[in-house]
Amino acid sequence: MSEIKIGRMVMGVCQTNCYFLYRDGEQEAIVVDPADKGANIYAALQKNGFRIVGILLTHGHFDHIWGLDALRDAANAAAEADGQEPVKVYACEAERELLKSVRMNVSEQAGRACSTYADVYLKDGEELTLAGMCFKMIATPGHTAGGACYYFEEAGILVSGDTLFQESIGRTDFPTGSMGTLVRSIKEKLFVLPDDTRVYPGHGESTTIGHEKEQNPFCV
Repeated sequence: MSEIKIGRMVMGVCQTNCYFLYRDGEQEAIVVDPADKGANIYAALQKNGFRIVGILLTHGHFDHIWGLDALRDAANAAAEADGQEPVKVYACEAERELLKSVRMNVSEQAGRACSTYADVYLKDGEELTLAGMCFKMIATPGHTAGGACYYFEEAGILVSGDTLFQESIGRTDFPTGSMGTLVRSIKEKLFVLPDDTRVYPGHGESTTIGHEKEQNPFCV
């Protein structure tokens, strides 16, 4: 099988990383965290020959979901026209309430209230295959109660959302956040992955598990 690739679009007021994963030479893609302007995300992927087959959410804060409904609508309109299965949105089961609440997901405070939902709520450790790529949802509560990472073991890729950044971690002062819980999640769920696992965070540049184990001041 061809190699798994990952691309990035930086979107919105918080410069949030919206990722798309695909197999080299293939057209099907998975989108992670449609941060804003979902119609633009869809148009950019379509222009480059991609067809969206799934959308993953690492968590439900406004800067990761503002583009969700427009992207889902555009992808489903295309799927229906092509006679394909509907495109589903996936999130951790513990994030259901925060996705709905404009207060908890901070969208109201940010000036554009957004209440949304996932089509499928995953349990910790649940594995799925989309676009020919197998991945595992790792529940990493702390930034939010339903914060999650997606691990593509074959490619050595971890999409970490706002759980783990390059030499930093997500803030915990928003609803359902907990510093102690977040640090435990990172140490117990992420630092057990291979050191060469490439980490793609919700903001900023990529890093590796090995680098963060040695250099992240929040997790020493």
